Amino acid sequence: MKILFVCHGNICRSPMAEFVMKDLLRKAGRDDVVVDSAALHTDEIGNDIHRGTRRELDRHGIPFSPRRAWLLDAAKASEYNLIIGMDSYNMADLRRLVYPADLPKVRRLLDFAGVNRDVADPWYTGNFDETYADIVVGCTALFRFLKR
Repeated sequence: MKILFVCHGNICRSPMAEFVMKDLLRKAGRDDVVVDSAALHTDEIGNDIHRGTRRELDRHGIPFSPRRAWLLDAAKASEYNLIIGMDSYNMADLRRLVYPADLPKVRRLLDFAGVNRDVADPWYTGNFDETYADIVVGCTALFRFLKR
């Protein structure tokens, strides 16, 4: 199983989801799932995760490592079993980007939890704890989904 989280720039929400999900899987002894994250726009390509994301992960004891934002394309997207967007803009971008055969793999994170809204974007609010709370809800529900 390969899961890819995506957001606009791949420095705030998608890497936060990547490391939260990796932590959930590690604690459950699951090494059969590959988790990654990517950008849908070029704004932050090559940059490491945002300092606010790093602070929030540190605050909750979630391990992370240095990484560089990278831009998703249709060919790379088809390598994943699930492609998970953070908001409705990401979902629209993904529907335009992926091959038609890959559309069933595209899901919005909070939909796994039955919550019909977007993950809060800290780029605009500066509220990384709200984003973290949304991501924990979504990743926990995704983890339950994977167990089925």
